[in-house]
Amino acid sequence: MGAGVVELGPGVVEVGAAEAVQTVPPAKRRRVLAVKTLKAAAAAAGRGPRLARRPPAIQRLFQACRAVFRGPGTVPKPAEVALLRAMLDKMRPEDFGLSPDMPFFRNRDAPATEGTPAITHTTIYKSEKFSMVLFFLPTNAVIPLHNHPGMTVFNKLLIGSMHAKSYDWADPDDPANESGASSPDGKLRLAQLIVDDVFTAPCDTSVLFPTAGGNMHRFRAVAPSAFLDILGPPYSIEEDRDCTYYTDIPYSLHPMTSNELIGDEQEGRRLAWLKEVEMPRDLKMCSVRYGGPPISGR
Repeated sequence: MGAGVVELGPGVVEVGAAEAVQTVPPAKRRRVLAVKTLKAAAAAAGRGPRLARRPPAIQRLFQACRAVFRGPGTVPKPAEVALLRAMLDKMRPEDFGLSPDMPFFRNRDAPATEGTPAITHTTIYKSEKFSMVLFFLPTNAVIPLHNHPGMTVFNKLLIGSMHAKSYDWADPDDPANESGASSPDGKLRLAQLIVDDVFTAPCDTSVLFPTAGGNMHRFRAVAPSAFLDILGPPYSIEEDRDCTYYTDIPYSLHPMTSNELIGDEQEGRRLAWLKEVEMPRDLKMCSVRYGGPPISGR
């Protein structure tokens, strides 16, 4: 009712006051004006013009993603990357219905289970152009080294602390750049180490691209953690964007004779060999239904 008075009251009072001055005493005039104002506000409730509310942060993020991601074979422009990164940098756990005070995040001990702790994920949204997925990792949970073929991925750590290790191919334009010697299980391909560090929330958003930024990465939870992945486009077996897993091997175990590569290593270009492997058997992933703040306009 207060909002209706702010929008509609002045006009009503002005007209009513002009009539009242000519016909009624001051005391009665005030009562008449009050009644008219209340009736006008009540009549306008539900159908009068209202001030537009600013959409929630997750809704604004979703709308930005719809504008930025154009589908397979495309990469967002630098200005678009900067826009999404700036939006994500400002987002908090509460924007996704999360809180560091939740029991899951307060239990910093590793789960009392055999093998690697299970990882939970929930999909907020998915289309052929992009997907928004939340991951929840208990202490010591590991997402193995894997790739993102043809994708641009925004990663935002919301809660907790994780160790990240990422690589790009040393020569992305030459898939045949392999070691002269094969491992017992197959060929090795040369990669450059991009990131090998621990990140604690809140921290900056990371972005990886099809051939840069650490397209192949591995995560290990140092503490109970939650992070958001925005993948554009998402994985698709039908469109040849399946997830491939790797193991990394020190460069020194299979050195190449190329003086150029040796020089790069000596100049600080940290190199390693990656070998494609099957999905680790101890990887436990559990999907749950998203129950956080909704988004509209699907």
